Amino acid sequence: MHQQIYVNLPVKDLPRSRAFFEAMGYSFNPQFSNEVGACLELGPNLYAMLLTEDFARGFTSKPLVDATTATEVLVCLSCESREQVDSLVAKARAAGAAVPREPQIHGDFMYGHGFEDLDGHIWELACMTGSPA
Repeated sequence: MHQQIYVNLPVKDLPRSRAFFEAMGYSFNPQFSNEVGACLELGPNLYAMLLTEDFARGFTSKPLVDATTATEVLVCLSCESREQVDSLVAKARAAGAAVPREPQIHGDFMYGHGFEDLDGHIWELACMTGSPA
């Protein structure tokens, strides 16, 4: 049914946010990026649109949430291994992210960790290693 997903996230400083995600090894689609929005490529058909706060306000009549003080959304990305999870968290931390929690092990089937980006958006990373009981 659905072909792609675009998660729209307001950011305070678009060039700084771009540099953060580029430091983690991600790239941006130049065809869908400009001075008010940048298309972060997360994987095949998986995108996050980083939008300046002024531009993001044009898509909603509701106030934007300050993600440093309230949770608006939890973005969770699957990873192929625990090593990939840990590597991405380390890259995020090195690029200035907060890492407020320790890794989580959920039985024999899932390993997860995450970070808060420069604007406070929560990014969870998870590796499924089996099936829940």
